[in-house]
Amino acid sequence: MAVAEDAELEVAPQNKKPPTEDEKRRKKIVPGSLMKALIRPGGGDSRPSDGDQVIYHCTIRTLDGVVVESTRLENGGRGTPIRHVLGKSKMIVGLLEGIPTMLKGEVAMVVSDDLGVVKKVINEGQGWESPREPYEVKAWISAKTGDGKLILSHMEGEPYFFTFGKSEVPKGLEMGIGTMTRGEKAIVYVTSQYLTQSPLIPVIESFEEVHFEVELVHFIQVRDMLGDGRLIKRRIRDGKGWVSEFSLFQLGLVFVGEPYFFTFGKSEVPKGLEMGIGTMTRGEKAIVYVTSQYLTQSPLIPVIESFEEVHFEVELVHFIQVRDMLGDGRLIKRRIRDGKGDFPMDCPLHDSLLRVHYKGMLLDGERRVPEGFEMCVRLMLPGEIALVTCPPDYAYDKFPRPANVPEGAHVQWEIELLGFEMPKDWTGLNFKSIMDDAEKIRLTGNRLFKEGKFELAKAKYEKVLREFNHVNPQDDDEGKEFVNARNLLHLNVAACQLKLGECRKSIETCNKVLDANHAHVKALYRRGMAYMAAGDFEEARADFKMMMKVDKLSEADATAALLKLKQKEQEVEKKARKQFKGLFDKKPGEIAVAGSEDKEDNDTGENPNNFDKEDSDADNSEESREAEADADQMGWFSRIWPTGGRLFSALGLQRCSIL
Repeated sequence: MAVAEDAELEVAPQNKKPPTEDEKRRKKIVPGSLMKALIRPGGGDSRPSDGDQVIYHCTIRTLDGVVVESTRLENGGRGTPIRHVLGKSKMIVGLLEGIPTMLKGEVAMVVSDDLGVVKKVINEGQGWESPREPYEVKAWISAKTGDGKLILSHMEGEPYFFTFGKSEVPKGLEMGIGTMTRGEKAIVYVTSQYLTQSPLIPVIESFEEVHFEVELVHFIQVRDMLGDGRLIKRRIRDGKGWVSEFSLFQLGLVFVGEPYFFTFGKSEVPKGLEMGIGTMTRGEKAIVYVTSQYLTQSPLIPVIESFEEVHFEVELVHFIQVRDMLGDGRLIKRRIRDGKGDFPMDCPLHDSLLRVHYKGMLLDGERRVPEGFEMCVRLMLPGEIALVTCPPDYAYDKFPRPANVPEGAHVQWEIELLGFEMPKDWTGLNFKSIMDDAEKIRLTGNRLFKEGKFELAKAKYEKVLREFNHVNPQDDDEGKEFVNARNLLHLNVAACQLKLGECRKSIETCNKVLDANHAHVKALYRRGMAYMAAGDFEEARADFKMMMKVDKLSEADATAALLKLKQKEQEVEKKARKQFKGLFDKKPGEIAVAGSEDKEDNDTGENPNNFDKEDSDADNSEESREAEADADQMGWFSRIWPTGGRLFSALGLQRCSIL
């Protein structure tokens, strides 16, 4: 039975999609009621479609030839063509259906026996916005029949007030008002098809056509926040700006004398009121209607009584941005004055040169000047003033601390970003400009290197090297200059890596230079120093000796490096002798015991004296032969401690009497 039910469900017809507005409109067009006559053919083969902007001249006439409206000067118009977007702009049916069939430059006559709604402008309005659902509209309205009989008049006393989209005026009149701007005066011609019943005209008689004279006085936005009528915001006065989506903002509202100050998102006002304020702009005045469901308890209304609905009249005086930089409330940036430009496009980028005013203070009120507010300045606009509260680990605990700032102090500073210089974009620059900018960045890296900021210096050098991947020299001179600059940057990176203890990385960086030029003196010196730091003494000695071969002028530097290398080797040898001194003081009969103890140490992983074979310095042939002669005597000891022979060879102890 269940299988049969499933089969029935599978073959059941699917719900049809609701018809679109275009389909509804075309369904109402009776065949033969809309015709087009070609007057002058156009050019090309493309026709406009939905989403395309069309620019056209239009003259509207009655079937008797009377001009109702025109954009052309010869017909009484202003000579300015109309700009519409097909499928989005409000257009009469004849144009909406006729224009997509036309080519560029074509002149045609579209004839319709039902013009529906036609508007004739008497006085232009102001601005660009038109009323739409669910706006509330105020307008002076009078209506006459086609033969001049006055039906109604709201031209005296108070303007007629209605809500757009609620069928409170005839459909055709609402369509015409929907194209008007504030202050505009027009005549809207409506045929009987669009004369729907409404409070404005309760009884619809057999009118063929009604002419509505309309002057749009004002309209305000009414926003249903939830879509069910429980939370309504009615705008009284427009605000300024575009920011209306708040997360962590501090706002000031007019509240009985002094503005009420609260932080958005902290439940300091009822939930419904906060939702309404979240749609407002600075300076806007509105009434927010909140039902009991959204009247949550808050400091603004500590006790919630049995209110069915509360009307809040709100004027948004000001709001300031508060940004939690770390997400845990410890590093807070509070905007005091707005800057210029758009966030974040006009904020400083990495490597920008900033000009700032700032004053710092400890949170106990004593004025001090701290360092390290880069995180906050990155999010500022030129001219902006911000108040930053900073925890100690992002203030002075990780930066040089003046004597008068106690350890672990929370600090606060006020910053004004005066301006900044953006790093140059090399796109479109000539070779000389690129190399000049690269040299400027390299010198900055050199300054940071001298200050001991090796990571920052390395970042500067590496940035230029990345940008060099997109630079193409045009001749031999430019190529030579480019290669020299790139090699210098690689060696500077190697120097930073050596200072940071990254010996192997430093060697690899030097190899990038030596692979192209194996006789580069500075690269040999830098790699030799890296080998010496890594304990590869033979490789270091080979690089220093190669220096003297390829460039006699570097002999002094190479000799000094070899002397330093010898001292380093002696220090290592002395340290090794000291570590194994107790072993050589034992008598021959105690060797086995010592060997077994050493073996046990090795088995437990506690022997720290584990040398790499590459550190061996024993390459003398005579000593090697003597070591072979003693091989039989060392055999038993080598079996107990296999690495001992190599160790003693490194220390030059092949002829030790104990063996």
